[in-house]
Amino acid sequence: MSLGPRPGPGPGRSERAGFGHELRRSTLSPMETRIPPLRFGLLGPPRGWRGDTELDLGSPQQRALLTVLLLREGAPVSAPELVSAVWDGDPPPRALGTLRTYASRLRRLFEPDRIAGGAPEVLVTVGSGYALRVPYEATDTLRFARLVTEAERADADGARARARDLLIEALGLWRGEVLAGVPGPFAEAQRVRLTERLVAAQVARLDLDVRLGHHAEAVDELKLLISAYPLRERPRELLMLALYRSGRPAEALDVYLDARRVLVDELGIEPGAALTALHRRVLAASSPTPATSARPAQLPGAVADFTGRTAQVDELRRVLAETGVAAVTGVAGVGKSALALRVAHLLRADHPDGQLFADLHGAHERPADPHLVLGAFLKALGVAPDAVPNDLGDRTALLRRVLAGRRVLMVLDDARDAAQIRPLLPDAPGTTVIVTGRARLPAPVPGVDLDVFAPDESRELLVRIAGPDRVDTEPGAVRDLLEACGHLPLAVRVAAARLAARPSWTVRSLVDRLADRRRRLSELRVADLAVEAVFQLGYNQLTPELRRAFRLLALPDGPSFSVPAAAAVLAVPPGRAAELCGALERVSLLRSAVPGQYRYHDLLRLYARQRAEADEPAPERAAALARLVDFWLTTTRAAHLAINPGDGRARPRPSGAVFADQAAARDWMFAEAPGLLAVIGQAARTGLPGPAADLLLLTDTLVNSGFHARACAQAAQAVIDGAAEYGDRRAEGRAHLLLGRLHYHATRFADTEAACRTALERARETGDTWTAADALGRLGNSAYLRGHHDEALELGREALAAFREHGDRHGEGLTLAAMGRALLDAGHPREAAEAATAGLALHRDLGGAFGIGWALYQAAIVLRDVRDPGEILDLWVEALEHFRSGGYRVWEGLSLFRVAHARLDLGDAGAAEAAEADARGALAVLSEMGDAWGRAMALDALARSLAARGDDADARTHWTEALRILDGQGRPEAAAVRARLAP
Repeated sequence: MSLGPRPGPGPGRSERAGFGHELRRSTLSPMETRIPPLRFGLLGPPRGWRGDTELDLGSPQQRALLTVLLLREGAPVSAPELVSAVWDGDPPPRALGTLRTYASRLRRLFEPDRIAGGAPEVLVTVGSGYALRVPYEATDTLRFARLVTEAERADADGARARARDLLIEALGLWRGEVLAGVPGPFAEAQRVRLTERLVAAQVARLDLDVRLGHHAEAVDELKLLISAYPLRERPRELLMLALYRSGRPAEALDVYLDARRVLVDELGIEPGAALTALHRRVLAASSPTPATSARPAQLPGAVADFTGRTAQVDELRRVLAETGVAAVTGVAGVGKSALALRVAHLLRADHPDGQLFADLHGAHERPADPHLVLGAFLKALGVAPDAVPNDLGDRTALLRRVLAGRRVLMVLDDARDAAQIRPLLPDAPGTTVIVTGRARLPAPVPGVDLDVFAPDESRELLVRIAGPDRVDTEPGAVRDLLEACGHLPLAVRVAAARLAARPSWTVRSLVDRLADRRRRLSELRVADLAVEAVFQLGYNQLTPELRRAFRLLALPDGPSFSVPAAAAVLAVPPGRAAELCGALERVSLLRSAVPGQYRYHDLLRLYARQRAEADEPAPERAAALARLVDFWLTTTRAAHLAINPGDGRARPRPSGAVFADQAAARDWMFAEAPGLLAVIGQAARTGLPGPAADLLLLTDTLVNSGFHARACAQAAQAVIDGAAEYGDRRAEGRAHLLLGRLHYHATRFADTEAACRTALERARETGDTWTAADALGRLGNSAYLRGHHDEALELGREALAAFREHGDRHGEGLTLAAMGRALLDAGHPREAAEAATAGLALHRDLGGAFGIGWALYQAAIVLRDVRDPGEILDLWVEALEHFRSGGYRVWEGLSLFRVAHARLDLGDAGAAEAAEADARGALAVLSEMGDAWGRAMALDALARSLAARGDDADARTHWTEALRILDGQGRPEAAAVRARLAP
């Protein structure tokens, strides 16, 4: 048998933080450099070398960025693609800035000898993103692919020994788990892809072993491969061959029996055709198949107005072509059945032996019994009623025998769980099975997790049902309507049907009816279609504990929540909270785009809140929110202290999260900012203005970053309103202080002083010493910016004394550094230098990135006339690095134009070229953040650098624009720019 990344003349808005949203990048000057060879290893924990020197590739997220660029093999990758690859659907608010930081670090790593400001040659900027230009085969993944391809060619040419040697060389490149330690969805997908290629290469090499007669040597490796991948049939087939050809037929047959046991126990399916045929050949026998010619045609009609879903249709067809079985899962009303039937009708011609359909009623109280479904299928296939066995297992076995050798399409709609469909899966070659359901099937069953419509798909469905004239007439109302529906296909269909049934209604009139969130679900009903009803079916399936979790987790405002936050809301340990969230996700009542983070669909959140109001006592709802606020307080306090050590507003509590370093605390703060700010407003409105105000003051990192200004202002106003309603004057003072900071950053100094004076009054009334100290400091800064230096010094000294009395070394250092400039402008240079250096020393001792950067920035201005220009440049450069590392974008831009001025003042060879690069970088950042004063100062620095290089025309253009901005703001710096234009 054959088995075969010049200090200005005075202060301005850019001394604070600005705001903006549009990403821009600097234009760097070109350069030439000789780069030692770079090579990378991804087939294991990522490693990199420059020549013979191994490189430190940085943090896990930085490695994730590098991984994306390497595996795109020189192709440019846009910023949105990179954000999605590294952080999936829930990136931190400063994701783009973080990407630029990572790219800058990688550039310095790959080209350490590149001239400052020179254009990079390896990691280059392309549009909004980057491309990595390294030689072909600089990565082991490409070397592996080449070796495998050569092996395939050699095998095809009959050179089996050569093919085997090439595969052995390829497999030798692997160093453990591919991309080990690299986070993000892109890395996970590539990990799966590359691991598949590894296994395929292992199987190909073992296949060559068997074909070359190395049967005995292949046996042990095949057994190891099977133990690692027990559900793969090809290694078992090779093991059967190796054992049989080694004269061990009984062991070969045991391999088949073990394979059948594992596949049936784990998946409820029989071994595939190839393994089964080999088993039969070993037995020299075959199993008879009942003869039948019935061709059932049970498919319901496809949805006539099926809309969009082009990518999902293609993906489902691809999966079915590869595996023969696929599941479509997702939240109720997302269109699972419509997609399944669309694909089923497209595949009818490929299945001439019939189509089977069963509604398994998985979301109902009494789902369909697989025993009865099997009986109906067998009869439809031509089995006589008296020949249908009574035993469930016998019915499953008979279905497999009947379908063997036939091409039949089966749709199992609305499955409850894996147990319900396991007996119905025939695993017969030629049979294609599509399963739909809210619950995800076990991991080995592939499929499509269906999400809501894209906006254009929602609009297309609305047009198809309500007509194009009504939709085209009110584009703004249409957008609002689709947003109110959350782009859920069922909700869009109901809204469209209501419009179609009422020609006198405008789209805006329906939007107005949906505006009341308490009545929205009841309005999304027409005839027998009701969004609330389909949600109710899924809710009824839950256990009491899961129902409670579903209700309570919907109470907090904010786009998403973490497992620790869920644990606080539910008053359970984090491990149990993770289990409950996971269970709700598996039945599509929650979604999780990022591990450990969960979110509701908007309409599901409305439904869950309605259930909470109906089923949860008001004290329990209030207690859940109070527990969450307490969790936010302890955790945010810990993060704030990690970022701002020595800060007196955040006295540590006995409990709370522990952050490994400042970077981890910053990452947490920015990732959680939307939920944090939303809960502050919610707590203030629901009777907790005091804790909300305490939490509000811990958002300093968000304020200093220049991001989240609108959300911070809304939270502050909510606390002010809540404090007024509940008579909490301490909370009112703290919220006014935060609002004063926001006004200060936006250069609204009259508003700043009004808010800070209110904060000071409330703080003195209530004995809030820290708020009083900070309000005094802010009033002093505002007085300085108005040119009232003596007033600024008086307020600064009062603030300094208050911070010292409170024991706040962080506030003491910031105040000392700020007083240095007021002392200098008031004509006290010696005292100014003492204050600035004292503030810097204090912050160096504390170690906070923002405090050190702030103190360096102020010291460089105060000391510029008494220190060597090179020392001043060093201070600016160090300040820049601290601001970059902390994600303080406005301060990064301010420091960049200061560095440019310092380079020009130093006058070294090449200073103008480097200064131009810094000035362009400052201009990009400050334009992005919307800081007009800073943009004008960056334009001044850029014009100086261009003039130094002889480009007078462009220099005058930039000075003219800078003068326009400064004159418009009434800034004193306009005089210096006007003087530069005079020649």
